[in-house]
Amino acid sequence: MAEDLEEDFEEAQGSEEAPEAPGRSLPVKKILLIVLPLLLLIGAGAGLYFTGAINGLMGMFKGAEHPKAETKNTAQQPVFMDLPEMLVNLQSDGRKQSFLKIHVALELTDPTDPPKIQAVMPRIIDSFQVYLRELRIEDLQGAAGMHLLREELLTRVQAAVKPVKVNDVLFREMLIQ
Repeated sequence: MAEDLEEDFEEAQGSEEAPEAPGRSLPVKKILLIVLPLLLLIGAGAGLYFTGAINGLMGMFKGAEHPKAETKNTAQQPVFMDLPEMLVNLQSDGRKQSFLKIHVALELTDPTDPPKIQAVMPRIIDSFQVYLRELRIEDLQGAAGMHLLREELLTRVQAAVKPVKVNDVLFREMLIQ
């Protein structure tokens, strides 16, 4: 009888350690099948939002506002104004004289600005002439020299035409002799 009790006891313990029923793992699989794609969609949406792609996609559906933006960009076309050609002698240490012949254009944003610049043209030419006469040939050599010359001329023209915005000084012709 003791042996029968031990067998009954072992069978009772064995039934408690029985493997899980297949119905119990089913809710975990359902949760993973629902939550995982949902997390992927949220991640993709956040990525599109932070890269700005959603704004581009949303702009496709606003057909009425898109042409207005195009007409606004065409109104902001740059305006170029030529300055008179200048000829100056450069600083030199020796007996030989060096000359700089330069022809520049100004890049403006507003088409109504050229008359305003024309009104102060003597001031612009004066500031350019004074600066250019102080240059040496070594100052104009290489890309760094050209970049420095462009920046200096831009600074001087912006000071002369203060309320008007000049975007850039463009070299049309430059000859050192």
